[in-house]
Amino acid sequence: MLTLTPNSELRTPNPYYRVSIAPMMDYTDRHFRYVMRVLTKHTLLYTEMITTQAIIHGDRTKLLDFSPEEKPVALQLGGDNPQQLAECAKIGADWGYDEINLNVGCPSSRVQNGNFGACLMAQPDTVARCVEAMNKAVNIPVTVKHRIGIDDQDSYGDLLNFIKIVSSTGCDRFIIHARKAWLQGLSPKENREIPPLRYEDVYQIKQDLPHLTIEINGGIKTIEATKQHLTKVDGVMIGRAAYDNPYLFASIDQEIYGSSEPIKTREEIVESLYPYIDLWTSRNLKLNTIMRHTLQIFAGQPGSKIWKRHLSEKGNSRDVGSQVVRQGLQLRKESC
Repeated sequence: MLTLTPNSELRTPNPYYRVSIAPMMDYTDRHFRYVMRVLTKHTLLYTEMITTQAIIHGDRTKLLDFSPEEKPVALQLGGDNPQQLAECAKIGADWGYDEINLNVGCPSSRVQNGNFGACLMAQPDTVARCVEAMNKAVNIPVTVKHRIGIDDQDSYGDLLNFIKIVSSTGCDRFIIHARKAWLQGLSPKENREIPPLRYEDVYQIKQDLPHLTIEINGGIKTIEATKQHLTKVDGVMIGRAAYDNPYLFASIDQEIYGSSEPIKTREEIVESLYPYIDLWTSRNLKLNTIMRHTLQIFAGQPGSKIWKRHLSEKGNSRDVGSQVVRQGLQLRKESC
């Protein structure tokens, strides 16, 4: 059970950012977001990070299109050029996104080579100029997702200084991954696991800068942990747990947002996807492009392995649709 603190009221009444799902490369595509929206109507969803160069020079429809059902949805941008970021923020706003987020948290070497992501924490003035330009270009929220520090620039004072400088240009919402990032020597995966979590630093930011909206990210895997963090900060961003255990979000609307709607069963969630599956497979999309995001929907439940094996074996053809999913549900049921 949640142990309430003296300041235990959840800080914010019902904003869409109280709970969000982190942008994750190769995971949070439009089909993942559609699946998650079946589970939760209120959680803020994010795109994968998209670079400014990709948007300016690439296939915008492929990169940016989303279904209206996915909203609210935020576009995360990667870049360090204020003019290009402003241009892409405007494109995103015109495309219908609810928020534009700047990635100042990714530590991968590829991202560093482009001088964006976590390495920008060493350049708060650059980040401030980027945010200022983006804010001038759009009328929707511009937010920043970042680490608590990088390499040896990881003191609380460094973090506070970074946020003060960036917030001075109009950004009032920060999503803080409560780990530092090592820019050399650790892979992105290791940077999500090895640096210790420092939740207290994020809580202290909210105490020292109470006028800002502060969201916490990193290692949060349960609703009870989410509730506890919400007694200290304004929002919680959940990352890998959303992919490893998507059914966690089936009760988020009831537990966090006060929804009175009944909680869907796992089977009901899958069944509600049939029209979406048939729409997209009729467009020659492989079934598993969608259903890979449901492989863990039965995680920890009887028949989970049979479900995953069936989809993995039968879902990679371009000429199959929801019937394969129906068969998978039946096979799982018979195995229980």
